[in-house]
Amino acid sequence: MTTNATTSPHAPTGSGVRSDLSSRLQASRRSRGRQRLTVTVVLASLVVIVFVASLMIGKQFYTPDEVIRVLLGEQVPGASFTVGELRLPRSVTAILAGAAFAVAGVTFQTMLRNPLASPDIIGIAPGASAAAVIGIVALGLGDTAVSLLALGGATLTAGALYLLSNKGGFAGARLILMGIGLAAMLNSVVSYLLSRADEWDIQAAMRWLTGSLNGSTWERVWPLAVAWLVVLALFALNARGLTMLMLGDDSAASLGVRINTTRIALIAGAVVLLAFATATTGPIAFVAFMAGPIAARLVRPGGSLLVPSALVGALLVIVADLVGQFAFDSRLPVGVITGVVGAPYLIWLLIRTNRSGGSL
Repeated sequence: MTTNATTSPHAPTGSGVRSDLSSRLQASRRSRGRQRLTVTVVLASLVVIVFVASLMIGKQFYTPDEVIRVLLGEQVPGASFTVGELRLPRSVTAILAGAAFAVAGVTFQTMLRNPLASPDIIGIAPGASAAAVIGIVALGLGDTAVSLLALGGATLTAGALYLLSNKGGFAGARLILMGIGLAAMLNSVVSYLLSRADEWDIQAAMRWLTGSLNGSTWERVWPLAVAWLVVLALFALNARGLTMLMLGDDSAASLGVRINTTRIALIAGAVVLLAFATATTGPIAFVAFMAGPIAARLVRPGGSLLVPSALVGALLVIVADLVGQFAFDSRLPVGVITGVVGAPYLIWLLIRTNRSGGSL
């Protein structure tokens, strides 16, 4: 006796399974997109709130109405100078520099797929600082010349690291190890110069070793703002390539990414941001290192971390500056505050990386 098999009307067919899987994937993408948008909006709102607060708080407190009137160009007795010429350049510098350090950091971390691949750890920021200290102590240069020398130092250090690590094929681990060694050498040069420097030169050099927003002016803001405009265009053209490089060179190449061209463009953009930010404020410690991993934990995996990281970096610097100005008896440079926060974070991340394999 032969029994004919029948298909239950409730059993899923092959096309039904594929349709259900596709629906779940689309729902997951929409959920990630909503979370990413929510996190971005919250971070941007916090940056705006702290920015306005930084314009209000000081020896003289100004109301939000007075601050807004100054921002709109009205003349407000007392506030127009204090807010418009002293606090506003400082706060704008904090946001631009913090975002610049963060984007430079997350670019290297994403490209090399390692949270330790931060410019202040692999030698690029120390290269700028060493060049600046040489200009101050050994050459006796002024502020503008020292800033240009810092730009050159960061660029030369990045170029040397890329060329050395690219021999026999690009290797991220090799670049990180070489960068750590190069940073140690550059820090030794700085220590030697400081041991032979005059007291006045030491005070000037300390700005390049700790990072500070003191003395921020519109003349220092504009070069960094122009650098941001140039690099934004560069990153807009290569944002997809940066995301694809997270998958590895072979996978990115199979998806149509021109590996070497994209990598050089991204490194160039990151170095320009880092160099101009360092020339403006000095190397604010650990912002480039912390912003990317923090942003990665706030948003779900997948997609670019550039915008969330930039907002995290801006928020870190402007909050740290407020803490350094008003939380203690004496005013502390912003780099001291970020260093106090960043050093324990580095230790924690090293422990976590050793246990889990080391990805963002």
